[in-house]
Amino acid sequence: MLNRCASVVAVLTLGLVAGASAQDAEHYQALAVNMSNVELGAPTPVDIVIERWSTDTEKARIVEAFQKGQEELLSTIQKIRPRVGYIARPGHTSWDLGYANKVRGEDGGWQIVVLTDRRMGFRELAEQPRSVDYPFTLIEMHVDDEGSGEGRASVATKITWDAENRTLELENYTSDPVRLQNVKRVD
Repeated sequence: MLNRCASVVAVLTLGLVAGASAQDAEHYQALAVNMSNVELGAPTPVDIVIERWSTDTEKARIVEAFQKGQEELLSTIQKIRPRVGYIARPGHTSWDLGYANKVRGEDGGWQIVVLTDRRMGFRELAEQPRSVDYPFTLIEMHVDDEGSGEGRASVATKITWDAENRTLELENYTSDPVRLQNVKRVD
């Protein structure tokens, strides 16, 4: 978990100096496979559309919000306009993305990180189960130059900032993430 946290922090902070330009919008399709024991279901096609990459100013605001805590981060993500893109599943309305960054990975491919607030239904909000304390979805994809690869989504994730160690800590409410298989960039 600690290595994953360091990886996400590196993408967030490195993105301040090395990111894709706003003109490089990209559309990815994948098959989402839920690996948790919390919500079982069939593999689901998903579209991840990045209309623009987060600006340096937005990235700085996100990193600053991380340091102030989960409530501040949630508020910051929800206020970013225009959105950076969206996630969509067949038969469902799309969900806006608040952060998108792309950096060159150590293997020569690309690491793409997307962060958004998690969609919560009326019943969940009304009943306030423990899951409402986990308001984020973090998607990390690794793709080659042709846009093919794999990824994972940490759904129902709590994000905190450890000021003493200057690291991001992710706590996943579900036991395993959602795996993104057959990731392909759509031209």
